[in-house]
Amino acid sequence: MQWQTTITIPALPDKLNYRTPALFAGSCFAASIGEAMKQRRFPVTVNPFGALYNPCSVAQCLRRLRTCRTFAEGELFRAHGLWTTFAHHSLFAHPDRATFLRQANDALEKGHEAWRTARAIVVSLGTSWAYRHRESNRIVANCHKRPDSEFERLFLSSEETVAMLADEIGAKQDCLWLLTVSPVRHWNDGAHGNQLSKAHLLVAVETLRQRFPTRCYYFPAYEIMMDELRDYRFYAADMRHPSAQAIDYIWQRFAAAAFDDETRTIMREVEKLAAARQHRPLHPDTEEHRLFAETLKNQLRAFAERYPFVTTEE
Repeated sequence: MQWQTTITIPALPDKLNYRTPALFAGSCFAASIGEAMKQRRFPVTVNPFGALYNPCSVAQCLRRLRTCRTFAEGELFRAHGLWTTFAHHSLFAHPDRATFLRQANDALEKGHEAWRTARAIVVSLGTSWAYRHRESNRIVANCHKRPDSEFERLFLSSEETVAMLADEIGAKQDCLWLLTVSPVRHWNDGAHGNQLSKAHLLVAVETLRQRFPTRCYYFPAYEIMMDELRDYRFYAADMRHPSAQAIDYIWQRFAAAAFDDETRTIMREVEKLAAARQHRPLHPDTEEHRLFAETLKNQLRAFAERYPFVTTEE
């Protein structure tokens, strides 16, 4: 008897591999999958401005990466003793104005290079709700805990989402676009509000997929969480975010659909080498540990000779 509904995931026609530079943008789910690839030494860049949740902020990020328009002094403001912009996640904030601006533009330059060379762009959309800063009339990526009176809350329709993202997809059709809807539940508007938000994102993604049928594909992270992992034990303590076990399961489904056999073989070797490098001996001065370290060194050298296109640098 089968106790689980299994989501069918079509294999990507253009598989990702260790020679495929990829850019991840969007919600913390994009960060989770992107970081999983980064840990396994794939050539990926993840959220150059931090996690982004609404489609407009994702589109703004992609446009800025494409044009490489540098951040200027006039965009900065101070919030709770830290300098930042409305384009960045709060993790980027810094107490020194010049340091923040330098780091923001360094990340922008690296992000522009990642956009330019990307053969795959993975976008994760979190919510259809967004906030518009009244004074600048701009939808923001993060309110940075400024007073509610400074913002207007609005709902982005599926049509608006399509219009925003279609411009960026159309501007870079030489790569694969993999779209997904985050399984994280945005619960401030309750169960019905969360479902309406996700539904508009799902309609927008399907419309984009039909508009760019040879470039745009969908990975059903939301459906996997809702149907395959249909139990609160797969949520973190806040009952909104997937647990570590759930993220790992979705990652395994992603890897099965996105990678070819050779890539998965290399990935398993990378994981074994990474586990060996993390080993911390109780007695580092013993002959046994010396032999272990020498064996690991030889394994790393042999791996680099077999796969020179995979970095093993820490």
